[in-house]
This record gives sequence, structure tokens and C-alpha cells, in this order.
Amino acid sequence: MHLSKRILVTGGCGFLGSHLCERLVQKGNEVLCVDNCFSGTKQNIANLHDNPNFEFLRHDVTFPLFLEVDEIYNLACPASPIHYQFDPVQTTKTCVHGSINMLGLAKRVKAKILQASTSEVYGDPDVHPQPEEYWGRVNPIGLRSCYDEGKRCAETLFFDYHRQHNLKIKVARIFNTYGPRMHPNDGRVVSNFIIQALKGEAITIYGDGSQTRSFCYVDDMIEAMVRLMNSADRLTGPINIGNPTELTILELAKKIIEISGSKSKITYEKLPLDDPKQRKPDITLAKKELDWVPKVEIEKGLIKAIEYFDNLLKNDPRI
Repeated sequence: MHLSKRILVTGGCGFLGSHLCERLVQKGNEVLCVDNCFSGTKQNIANLHDNPNFEFLRHDVTFPLFLEVDEIYNLACPASPIHYQFDPVQTTKTCVHGSINMLGLAKRVKAKILQASTSEVYGDPDVHPQPEEYWGRVNPIGLRSCYDEGKRCAETLFFDYHRQHNLKIKVARIFNTYGPRMHPNDGRVVSNFIIQALKGEAITIYGDGSQTRSFCYVDDMIEAMVRLMNSADRLTGPINIGNPTELTILELAKKIIEISGSKSKITYEKLPLDDPKQRKPDITLAKKELDWVPKVEIEKGLIKAIEYFDNLLKNDPRI
């Protein structure tokens, strides 16, 4: 029998957060979604508003929050370079002050807490694929540092609270994820390419397109996060969650053109600073400890993502 839990999801109006809220509500939990809607949107949780087990609170996690919960998923933070570089000081504050506030809350109410960390803690890696033991190669003063170092500091705080206060923590290092409800203008490669393809515009590749990424479909990602939260207390992480199937950016562009039936041509521009050349998770730990592997193949996932963006463009051609 499933016992209903009171679960707080920060960043619950975002791409991942909204899917997580949906999943947790479906399982019969009471879910409080907290978001300041900087990069997330209430539209993402519109289908949950009438559910008596769901509640939305507009709040910025850099300010303390006082409530009673059993579990906390801390997802609050803009995750795409366009959004997190818009106000880099606020991004660092969200990662650091936000973590301190949520860890403080978890300590007060004795809640279990999961941190949505990121593959960006590995920086531009010189180890491939990246295992959890790898400490990373991060520029501490670059344009992306507010996010990379913010998330690294958040991990530090989580482990210090665990050691110092015996807090039950989980740290998930999330690799590239895609699917419905991605922000259409977040500058990420999947959403960028799909919007360009559907509009018949040139698909912009930065660099020569040989840089690689691994893309995990959102349903697989949420499944792993929930499994991690429900795992034995001894499993704190950090644990890589992502799809180890690697493909080049050029291959991704060609797949999207083919699936969408687009007439778009491919153009090339200069590679941005500190952009990683390779990104691929080593998920040995997730397989062993969570009995988890991603199930959705890239073609099937892209079909769903393209369908979502196609509907979005039909309803609002200004995107």
C-alpha cells in the first residue's frame, strides 16, 4: 500500500519540475510546487491546478520557507545558459542561498532532500565518459561559472549538512534532458533545432558539429529521480542520471530535419567560450543502485518533442 507523502518541489513550474509534480501527484502524494516563475511557467502545471492534492506557491527560494513536508526535491535554478547568464549573481544566489534555505527546512522538519545537480559540475571534461569520482575541470571565473560553481557549491552544502547534521540527502547529477515543456527560447540545442526546423529556418550549429552530447528523454529522467529519492538512506549520491548514447550535434540536427520533414539547411557559427566538447554520463552506479537505464530511444523521444513544439507554434506563431 502506498502511503501518501507531503512533497515540496522547488522549481516545480520548470521543464523537469512540472513533469516531476505530475508524476508525484499521480502516485497519490500531496505536492506543493514552489517557483518564482523566472524561467518556469504556470502553463506547465495548468493540468494540475484542479487536483486537490496539488498546490502552487509563488516564492523565491533565496528567501526562507516555513512549512511541514516529508520530502523536498530542490530543482530551483534556471538551467539553460541564456537564462542563467541573464542575472548571474541571482543564479549563484539561487544555487547557494536556495540550497541553504531548503537544507535548513529539511533539517527543521527532518525531511529527506534531493538536489538536482548537473553534469556541468564536470566542466569541459578531460575524462570520458564522466564517472562520479571525477572532480571536473571547471573555469571558476567564466561566463558559465555562476551555474557550474553554484551547483558545485550546492553539492558541498548538501554533503556538509549530511555529515554535520545527519541529514538524509540525495544528489542527482542530471545530464542533457529533453521532451515536451522545454522552454522554446532557452537556447538549448534540442529546442533550438526543433523550432528552427519547424519554421523552415537555417539550423545553427556552433563549431563544426563534431562535439557530442547524450540526450535523455524526460520520462526516463523523472523515473530515475523518483527511484533515487526512494532508495536506501545510505545512497546519498552523487549519482549520474542521463542517457549514455552519445551522438554528435550534426547527427542530432540531421535527425530533427528528417523526423520533422523540414526543408531547413544547416549553417555553422563560432563555438561559444567554455562549451564542452564531449558530454556523456557513466551510469554504472545508477544501473547498480537504482536498477535504472533509460528506455526511450532518441527517435521516439524526438517525435514527442517535435509534436509538442509544433502545437506550441500553431497556438503562438510569435515563438
